[in-house]
Amino acid sequence: MRTNTVKRLLKAGKPAVGTWLSLGNITAARFLARMGFDWLTVDVEHSLVSVETMTHMLAAIADAGCVPLARVPSNRHDHIKRVLDNGGYGIVVPMVLSRQESLDAVSACLYPPQGTRSVGGSVHALNFATTPADYYAKANEEILIILQCEHIHAVRHFDDVYGVSGVDAIFVGPNDLAASMRQADGRPPSAEEFRQVLADILAGCKRLGIPAGIHTFSIDEAKMRIAEGWQFIAINSELKFMSEGAKQVVDALGLGRGGDLAKY
Repeated sequence: MRTNTVKRLLKAGKPAVGTWLSLGNITAARFLARMGFDWLTVDVEHSLVSVETMTHMLAAIADAGCVPLARVPSNRHDHIKRVLDNGGYGIVVPMVLSRQESLDAVSACLYPPQGTRSVGGSVHALNFATTPADYYAKANEEILIILQCEHIHAVRHFDDVYGVSGVDAIFVGPNDLAASMRQADGRPPSAEEFRQVLADILAGCKRLGIPAGIHTFSIDEAKMRIAEGWQFIAINSELKFMSEGAKQVVDALGLGRGGDLAKY
């Protein structure tokens, strides 16, 4: 059975870098899986990706030797089960706000007696290059469980919310986190306020002995976060890579007739 190399990297205190897949394009996933990223996450929360498309994307990523992950639409047992039964090496769970939600997510990922995941399926074994029986015996050791911290409430109760056995990383969604910090009049947090909250999250992860992760939007930012001690590093998305590359060409040739999509 293949091992989850990202889980090993995180346990060893090393960074693991990947990107987000939001377009639901299987061919794009095949190419990106061969670029050298440690992992790729199929976003099933904020995208049009169906379970069938996700399954083909996870397979394409695994067959290329990259670690396939998926962000589930919400913290539900059935969402988590379908990702794992269809070949995901792990999940990213959005908007975890309570200790019970953390416990529920971990439980849904693990077979008994450690959890409540039901036994079934066979696609998962294909992606791990093993037999179903071997998969059932070893999956609990390989599945990567990543919980998102993207609300100020979770930050203020960090140890209680995330101090749960079985969590492999805490991943910051910076956009939602900043949105949760808006004032009553809609005013966003200052740059210094947001920096302090990120520092609090990183410190909380160190206290709990859990790797910290964050979504970044440039090479320089990714390097900075790694230097600070963040480990699970997402950089951009396939859409942003495509948009930024196209925008460079458009700007260099003085075109711009198609508008500005580089913000996406």
